[in-house]
Amino acid sequence: MKVAEKTAKTVEEAVSLCLAELGVTRDQVSVEVLEEPGKKGLLGLFGNKLAKVKVSYEDDPGAIACSFLKKMTEAMAVDADLEVFHRDDHIKINITGSDLGILIGRRGDTLESIQFLTNLAVSKKLTNRSRIVIDVEGYRKRREETLIVLAKRLADKVKKSGNRIVLEPMSPQERRIIHTALQNEWKVTTYSEGEEPHRRVVIALKRNSNSEIS
Repeated sequence: MKVAEKTAKTVEEAVSLCLAELGVTRDQVSVEVLEEPGKKGLLGLFGNKLAKVKVSYEDDPGAIACSFLKKMTEAMAVDADLEVFHRDDHIKINITGSDLGILIGRRGDTLESIQFLTNLAVSKKLTNRSRIVIDVEGYRKRREETLIVLAKRLADKVKKSGNRIVLEPMSPQERRIIHTALQNEWKVTTYSEGEEPHRRVVIALKRNSNSEIS
């Protein structure tokens, strides 16, 4: 966290000085007014009293994401703890606690929305984009394992029947799990069809070497 303290004739002037020092904009910071401006100084003897402010700037994407998630879970009356894991290409935040089903939703749809909003909140405060992955009690790992088993089972069904199978609409991340699980199958291929948010994975017998993965 970066912090700046300044005094000026008005609160806004003091805030502007802090923003200039930190090199950030007003919507990226938290402002605490330490002293309000006044007409009199100490014991009324020393002229006008200056405003004093403290401006704080969170430049860590994980901290920004956690701050956003804390406010969100509190607003939802959910008692949650946050674990932050820094990866090479993203930051993972695992939410733990009790009765967290409301954060997951039907097949993870609420969780996907929370992740989208969190990434949006972080991108508004940082110029350097950082990808935030949100999980709840290891739900994503369990869901991945379920999808892999499903993909293998449906691939076997396609091989036996010769008919293609169209899966339910999935997020891009879940579609990628299906594609990856079957990428080495030499008899079947996978591709996606439809428009977001109703885009679906199709499993079919392989007719040629080209397949669409998206």
